[in-house]
Amino acid sequence: MSALNIKKGQSKHSAYDLRDPNSDVVETHTLAVLVENEPGVLARVIGLFSGRGFNIDSLTVAEVDHTGHRSRITIVTRGTPAVIEQIKAQLGRIVPVHEVHDLTVEGPSVERELALFKVAGTGEKRVEALRLADIFRANVMDSTLESFVFEMTGTPSKIDAFAELMRPLGLVEIARTGVAALARGA
Repeated sequence: MSALNIKKGQSKHSAYDLRDPNSDVVETHTLAVLVENEPGVLARVIGLFSGRGFNIDSLTVAEVDHTGHRSRITIVTRGTPAVIEQIKAQLGRIVPVHEVHDLTVEGPSVERELALFKVAGTGEKRVEALRLADIFRANVMDSTLESFVFEMTGTPSKIDAFAELMRPLGLVEIARTGVAALARGA
């Protein structure tokens, strides 16, 4: 700990990368990869991860430039700083990849995820599920006499928290889109 009480590697607001690349601390990183929208590109990117034993926690892909035929792949992965640097370097070497951004270290970013929750229950559990959905700003997308389908958008931690509260109330099924992220500012 320094005299300014800043833990090494903890400030995203510093102009310096304070992380120790030789650290054994496993960190979660969000990578944004701009690629050509052509057959096989996603398989090559995923193959890079699986071939080296790296895990993907979240993956979203969509075409973002119709005229330029480019897609954006948002990947959430975990690893030591050295592993993350290795992943970024190897992604940059794949031919149809145009840009690789590590949103975790490049500055503040906005991350959101969409999730659908099917919750079955009657009586007090049903009332409690509706009350919690209101607190979390989840929308009721479908309702039957025995169940609800809630839709919620938020950070992955908000989605996780809502799921944990719904489990004892009759959570039956969850569908998640994966993280979509953008850097803040211009």
